Amino acid sequence: MEAVLVVSIILSAVGAVNWGLVGIFKFDLVAFIAGGMKYGSVNPFSRLIYILVAVAGALSLMAIQEIL
Repeated sequence: MEAVLVVSIILSAVGAVNWGLVGIFKFDLVAFIAGGMKYGSVNPFSRLIYILVAVAGALSLMAIQEIL
C-alpha cells in the first residue's frame, strides 16, 4: 500500500505542475504528452491520464487525513 501512496503523491505533483503550466502559460502538458494536441484537446489516452491524476489526488488526500 505504501507504493500506491508514493505513486499517488507523484501523480498529484504531476497534476499540480500541469495546472501551473496551464495557468501561467496556457500549456497543457498532459495534452502535449498524449499526442502533441493543442491546449484543451482530449483523446482517450489524455482522459486516462486525467482520471489517474484525479484518483491519485483523492488517495493523497486520504493519506494526509490519516496522518493528521
